[in-house]
Amino acid sequence: MMKVILIEDDPMVQEVNRQFVNQVDGFEVVGVASNGAEGLELVKSLQPELVIVDIYMPQVDGLEVLKQIRTEGFQVDVIAITAASDAETIRKVIQQGAFDYIMKPFKFERIKQALEKYRSYRNRLIDHGTMSQKELDSILFQKEEYVEAELPKGLNAVTLKKVTSYLASLTVPVSAEEVAEGIGLARVTARRYLDYLEKCGKVKLDVQYGGIGRPINRYTYQS
Repeated sequence: MMKVILIEDDPMVQEVNRQFVNQVDGFEVVGVASNGAEGLELVKSLQPELVIVDIYMPQVDGLEVLKQIRTEGFQVDVIAITAASDAETIRKVIQQGAFDYIMKPFKFERIKQALEKYRSYRNRLIDHGTMSQKELDSILFQKEEYVEAELPKGLNAVTLKKVTSYLASLTVPVSAEEVAEGIGLARVTARRYLDYLEKCGKVKLDVQYGGIGRPINRYTYQS
């Protein structure tokens, strides 16, 4: 069980993040801090494997927390969960060695993905001591790879990636028409890609009834 410390100044976000982390196998929140100064003290005393930190906080912000962790040589990894979306902040956080960067608002599936990727990284290093380039790439750059030759006739990997990325960015089910409008496809084309993704288990189909007319198929991305 990997110990996790949350550093987040919003009590409601603290609780949501705590519940999310504790739902993922192999992780347990052992401490929560409301600012960076408290968080650094928890890192010193509890010696966690992972810190999840916000960027915008009073007293000591998340970027300073990262700098202090690196300066003092703490053997802990960091994931940033923050509303900060400007390129300069993202660059600075990555420069300080954050394992992942998650922007608010986010869905449970996104933090689950980050934690599972981190768990895989830790386990492989511990089990093997070394790692091949392919193994490392599979962790650091987890992407959906679609081989053109394996797709049904008429589908292509680039458009399929656009559809999956669009669906993954949403928090509510959408229709084929909404997907088509969102990424600039014909509705019938969007429907073909959605049908394929449903067969692959990458989207969940929800048939909605109501009012007069045909039922509407709505799709939700499955991570």
